[in-house]
Order: sequence, then structure tokens, then C-alpha cells
Amino acid sequence: MSPTIRVDDEVYEELQNRAKPFVDTPNSTLRRVLGLPERATQSGSTTTESPSPEAALRPLLTDRRLRPGQRLVWRRRNLNQVHYVEVLASGALQLEDGSVHGTPSGAATALAGNSQNGWTAFTTEDGILLRDLR
Repeated sequence: MSPTIRVDDEVYEELQNRAKPFVDTPNSTLRRVLGLPERATQSGSTTTESPSPEAALRPLLTDRRLRPGQRLVWRRRNLNQVHYVEVLASGALQLEDGSVHGTPSGAATALAGNSQNGWTAFTTEDGILLRDLR
């Protein structure tokens, strides 16, 4: 698990100003600002977490409660943000920035920049909570 950092409103606003919309996470923005290289996967996409061979959503794919290529949604009403992730055939989730995460919570945490429960954050596009599919 990644450490949690707290920043004041002014720093957070500056991060938002420097972020590429629909691409950056707080981590990728900080990596760019600090001059750190992007972390690459074997396929060449960037990542902050390596998915396990048996990713968390694999059982939901096996019994067809989810399908590869399906989009999941996280509507963060308090922040006026909507995030989409794609379910991969491996059972991992790919964010819009190309990073791949082996668990829903890993994906949600990467998007938020702090610890999140992805099972209660993400829904199918028709509104079914991911936890209710288990």
C-alpha cells in the first residue's frame, strides 16, 4: 500500500492546475513536476501497481457478471468528477491514463490519491455497485 500524504488547499489547487485532464493522477502529476520517470509495464503503458496474475475481478469475468472491455464508473459527486475504468480480460482494471491495477481498490486509490474502497466506489454503467456483483 502506498503512503498517504496530506497537502493544503493551495498545493492541491496547483496540482490540479498542472494535471492533464482525464490523464493524470495526483501521483503522475507529482512525478512529472519532480522530474521522475513514468513507471512502465511490460506492454509499455504506465502503472502505479502491478496486477497480480489472478486479478480480483477474474471470478466475475469467469461467470460473466462482467465482461472484458466493460467500463466501470466512479461518480464522485462531492468533487464533481466522474472516472471510468476498463475491465481487462485478466480481471485487472485499466485507468484512462493507461495504468493497470489488479484490484478495484488499487484503481480507486490511484485515482483519488488516498486509500479508497473500489468495491463500493465503482459501479457498472447501469448503476450496480461492484460489491453487489460478488
